[in-house]
Amino acid sequence: MTQKTVLITGCSSGIGLDAARGLHARGWRVIATCRATADVAARRAEGMDSFPLDISDPASVAEGARQALALTDGKIDALVNNAAFAVPGAVEDLPRDALREIFETNLFGTHDLTRAVIPAMRAAGTGRIVNISSVLGLVGIRWRGAYVSTKFALEGLSDVLRLEMEGTGIRVILIEPGPITSKIRQNSIPHFERWIDWQNSARADQYRDSLLRRLYESQGPDRFELPADAVTRRLIHALESRNPSRRYFVTTPTWFMGAARRILPTRALDWLARQA
Repeated sequence: MTQKTVLITGCSSGIGLDAARGLHARGWRVIATCRATADVAARRAEGMDSFPLDISDPASVAEGARQALALTDGKIDALVNNAAFAVPGAVEDLPRDALREIFETNLFGTHDLTRAVIPAMRAAGTGRIVNISSVLGLVGIRWRGAYVSTKFALEGLSDVLRLEMEGTGIRVILIEPGPITSKIRQNSIPHFERWIDWQNSARADQYRDSLLRRLYESQGPDRFELPADAVTRRLIHALESRNPSRRYFVTTPTWFMGAARRILPTRALDWLARQA
């Protein structure tokens, strides 16, 4: 069988790194992109193709797509859009530029890269685009407005793209993790410190009593937290099954919130979200 190729973003750690390693072990040719050159070198040392890709930079996205297509003679079997980050903070404290920055990575860069590989998939008559969303693409919780808004947008864009790709041989699939072991909390701290003027917020006391503790103090694993390979297992099915699902829930909270969103009135769903 001809070796299949997958392009994955955000392979420095967490979900992206585990996915890259898992698919590489299964015989896929993995193009594992990262922002940092040290991480690129590490992926290459593991036998994967890799190059720097900053998904927030349009020029880097265009060059990354060009390199990926050049490496594969113009054939990419699958794209896994994983790169994303969070900006914790109350919605009323989010400046416009903070939202602009997070959308550049979590949505716009993902969209640009997807558009760049679709022509090659169209020419091949087949392809799979897997977007890594979140339980926060299904329901919102306090302090996560910036991240939630990008994931809600990604869900909508993916749903429409899936409908529009019918008949092309290109499948569009969403994976919705919940609490997964990763560095997203630690990685969000610089963004919080850059954008959120919490000391001068009307919610300063709430920051001290809630968000700052959760952000700066390790609380240990979440009660329902799963390792990153739980996502990789769903991803393998999404990429290798002849009839993949359109959506994959990963953790108990995602299954629960997915069901709750369908059946509960907004007032009850708000009550549930306040417990998170």
